[in-house]
Amino acid sequence: MQLTCFKAYDVRGRLGSELNPAIAHRIARGFAQALGARRIVVGRDCRESSAELMAAAVQGLVDEGVEVLDLGLCGTEEMYFATTHFEACGGLEVTASHNPMDYNGMKLVQAGSAPLGGPTDLSVVRARAERDDMGKHLPGGTTRDVAGNARAAYVHHVVGFVDETALTPLKILVNSGNGTAGPTFDAIAGVLCEHGSPLDFVRMHHEPDSTFPNGIPNPLLPDNQPATAAAVVASGADFGVAWDGDFDRCFLFDHLGRFVPGEYVVGLLAEAFLAKTPGASIAHDPRVLWNTADVIDVGGGTSVLTPTGHVYFKRALRETGAVYGGEMSAHHYFRDFMCCDSGMIPWLLVAELLGRRGATLADLLADRIARFPSSGEINFRLADPDAAVMAVLRDMRPEALAEDRTDGISLAFADWRLNLRRSNTEPLLRLNVEARGNAALVDAAVARVQRIIAASQPG
Repeated sequence: MQLTCFKAYDVRGRLGSELNPAIAHRIARGFAQALGARRIVVGRDCRESSAELMAAAVQGLVDEGVEVLDLGLCGTEEMYFATTHFEACGGLEVTASHNPMDYNGMKLVQAGSAPLGGPTDLSVVRARAERDDMGKHLPGGTTRDVAGNARAAYVHHVVGFVDETALTPLKILVNSGNGTAGPTFDAIAGVLCEHGSPLDFVRMHHEPDSTFPNGIPNPLLPDNQPATAAAVVASGADFGVAWDGDFDRCFLFDHLGRFVPGEYVVGLLAEAFLAKTPGASIAHDPRVLWNTADVIDVGGGTSVLTPTGHVYFKRALRETGAVYGGEMSAHHYFRDFMCCDSGMIPWLLVAELLGRRGATLADLLADRIARFPSSGEINFRLADPDAAVMAVLRDMRPEALAEDRTDGISLAFADWRLNLRRSNTEPLLRLNVEARGNAALVDAAVARVQRIIAASQPG
């Protein structure tokens, strides 16, 4: 039986037809067999279907003789942390993050919280689950509730990323989107309060609710941003934070309610780490890079250009020792967090940076945005994306001063730059344009590329 819920990086599918408890049970057994696992940590998000799917996955692991460490309701990054903290053979999070209500999925890692690869590649798990010939149940499988101990250790580790003495009084609005972030955030805020932190929090859509009454938690969607923006302004907050469904991504708003594009957050965090670790390596993706590259150059760091995608970033941090890696899609990776992504560490670092700089988030961003304006990611759903790419190359390559194929195609010109790449997860062609100090040049370049792409398509 072919399982269509296996994607490039994880498991994700429509409930019932592509993913159900029986399939979850098979995937979990295949996962345990591929790892040769004796201990696996398991957690879930707050979706209505997640508890049932997690129960089926846990049973599959128990049937393989595995000791299951139950994290209960938690974010994906808590699963990453617990996998290493408890020296488990692997970790499994039942989550669909920001996908529609009728979807769910799983994120899987091996020992050390590393992405699956080599003999434990996701394709190996898929092949075992599709064969569905797991064999007899093995003895010795157990479950153990470790939720309290795991979260306490996780919070201690996350709070350790900031110098709490550098924090200054700030009001921060946090929007959990009725997703999984609320209880974990409360645990972090509680420890900060115990330590005498001057931070003050305004909570919004905070309690986990499987029906998502305020919409699917995906702050990247423009339609989802006004509610957070308005709440930041109404509350007088210094900045706002919003998370997606499993909070491995976080999104920022300045005190005027303006959404902060992800590439500028990467620059902020690069600055924060270079202040702490002079000369450090910083990993970043090639979609929009001039602002980040400038921050790294000024800070005396080393740039590590990395293809988009969590597998590539985690590998880059492990292989180069880069202290931090950031994608414009709001995935932020930290060497000292198992080289994994976290949605809780970034806002803490931003709060610390604002305290050290004595400035607002808007102030810190204004100069960077003026110096390096960008288009934001523009998506094209095309009948023939390959024809579009070839047309752009024919038209623009002769003028380019440099070309890079790290991820898709990047062409750099005297005062502007483009990146054109196919999505790893959706049938889309994605365009990003940036310039040096000239927003009008960005608009003109985007319009030119759009005309070329339109002319390249059949009909």
